[in-house]
Order: sequence, then structure tokens, then C-alpha cells
Amino acid sequence: MTAQRRLILASQSPARLGLLRQSGFAPEVIVSGVDEDAVTAPTPAELALALAEAKASVVAARPEAQGAVVIGCDSVLDLDGEALGKPADAEEATARWKAMRGRAGTLQTGHCVYDTASGRYASGTASTVVRFGEPSDAEVAAYVATGEPLHVAGAFTLDGFSAPFIDGIDGDHGNVIGLSLPLLRRLLSQLGVGITELWAPVK
Repeated sequence: MTAQRRLILASQSPARLGLLRQSGFAPEVIVSGVDEDAVTAPTPAELALALAEAKASVVAARPEAQGAVVIGCDSVLDLDGEALGKPADAEEATARWKAMRGRAGTLQTGHCVYDTASGRYASGTASTVVRFGEPSDAEVAAYVATGEPLHVAGAFTLDGFSAPFIDGIDGDHGNVIGLSLPLLRRLLSQLGVGITELWAPVK
């Protein structure tokens, strides 16, 4: 019988952790500590990928990650070619929502998977178009007051208070939450790792 592969999520995102748990995984969490402000790239998609690769590589190099499969992810919203991550404060979150409402942006999530057993990695970016509704100023203020937009890329999420303000998406729902499971499967396949090998044992 093949030994269960360890899976490590190189992210402190509770949404990513929850998505993986709901999908049959039981990942350990090791936060990379990467200084996101120090990473730059020409486009939002390339920035998301560079951040994901940085996080995964830092965690994969740690002794406690030896033998495990490490997943690094990072998301940014591409709005008019500008990469929007987490807003710095409530004022920025409010301005962001007033600029986004009634428009569409592309949520770019970089994924990097390291197989520390082989020393190989695979990476890619998933893109999902998000169509924003038109919340009133009062609704925006109430949403910002929840504190949620300060903790999520693009100042919104599909699985929280802002869900009523999203008219629809074109693409992978999980990608907007923070991790594309279909892309994860393809990246693992490139490394010769079957995604079912990483499922937690059914109790």
C-alpha cells in the first residue's frame, strides 16, 4: 500500500484551506513569510504567478516540508491592467468598490506546486472574469465596515458578505475563492502525482 503523501498549503488564507478540506484534502499550513511588496512583474497575471512561485519555493526549501507536496497560491484582480491585491485600509477599499461597481475585472490566481520528493515544480495561472453589481454608497460603506474586504484580493469574495454584490462570473468559481482545483490537478499531473494520492483517508 502506498504511503499517504503529505500536502502543505503555503498560504494563511482560510478560504483556500476551506476549499481544499471540502474537496477531500487535509493539508498542513506553513506560511511562507514572503514580502509580497518586494515582488514585481509586468502584468497582473505574471505578478500572481511570481508570488505563488515565491511562496511555494520558500516553504518547499524548509526541512519540515521534506517529502511533501507544497501548494503556493496568490490572487490579484486585474482591473484595466492594474493589479489589485488586498486594500491597505477602509478608505482604499471604499474607493476600490466605487471604481469596480457595474464593471468587470479578471481575477488572476497564480498556482505553484512543488514535489519536494523529486525537487520538481509546475506552475500556472487561472483566470476568471468577475462581473460586479452596483451596490449603493450605503451598501459599500456597510460592507467595508465588516472588515472583510481588507483581507481578500480585490476587496471582495464570493463566499462572504460581498456575494450579493457580484452579478456573475465567467470561469472557475474556486479560482475566485483562491484556488483552482482543475488547474491544481493538471499541475500535479505534470509532476507525475495523481490528485487522488493526496486525498485524506476516509474515516
